[in-house]
Amino acid sequence: MAKLTKKQKTLAVLDAEKAYNVDEAIALLREHASKKFDETVEVAMNLGVDPRHADQMVRGMVSLPSGTGKDVKVAVFARGDNAEKALAAGADKVGAEDLMEDMQAGNLDYDRVIATPDMMGVVGRLGKVLGPKGLMPNPKLGTVTPNVEQAVKDAKGGQVEFRVEKMGIIHTGIGKLSFKDEDIKANFKALTDAIVRAKPSGAKGKFVRKISITSTMGPGLKVDLAEVEGA
Repeated sequence: MAKLTKKQKTLAVLDAEKAYNVDEAIALLREHASKKFDETVEVAMNLGVDPRHADQMVRGMVSLPSGTGKDVKVAVFARGDNAEKALAAGADKVGAEDLMEDMQAGNLDYDRVIATPDMMGVVGRLGKVLGPKGLMPNPKLGTVTPNVEQAVKDAKGGQVEFRVEKMGIIHTGIGKLSFKDEDIKANFKALTDAIVRAKPSGAKGKFVRKISITSTMGPGLKVDLAEVEGA
């Protein structure tokens, strides 16, 4: 008989149908955590939407109060004073046509791309490059803005984007298992509150259908919907 992996053993002793409160879920993730690295804590929300319809798309930004625990790489399209402000705020790369050519050559190792409004003529040529990676600057998300200094600080300080996938699911990291319990809980609440507020006009019936929380190597645990206001 084949030996069970550590993850299979974990799943065997957990109740797959039980909905845990956030405190219980965090404790279980810690109990079954890897000792080799600091795992990322992730949340998945199944929503009652069909994102193929424009009036059912769920997308936005939220600032996680405890940060993400991740070094976010930010590229900024800007000139002159705005370029200097972006660099001073901590941007990893700032440029104009030179940055566009660099990205066209395949250098896309960034988590966020920001642009001033006057640079969108240049950025627009990168639609086929940035679009599929979800990196295209968007004024609705605050990544096309004259205030690039604040946008860079927000990106570096724990702001994350959430976007519903084809099957009506949002997956987002909310920190690391090394965070304190209260910090993970604060980030969980900030994310879920933001998603509930982003309920689109076309959503009918129950909006939040299911919530689960997991870590990189850990089990997926159902979270009691009562933990989320408005769910």
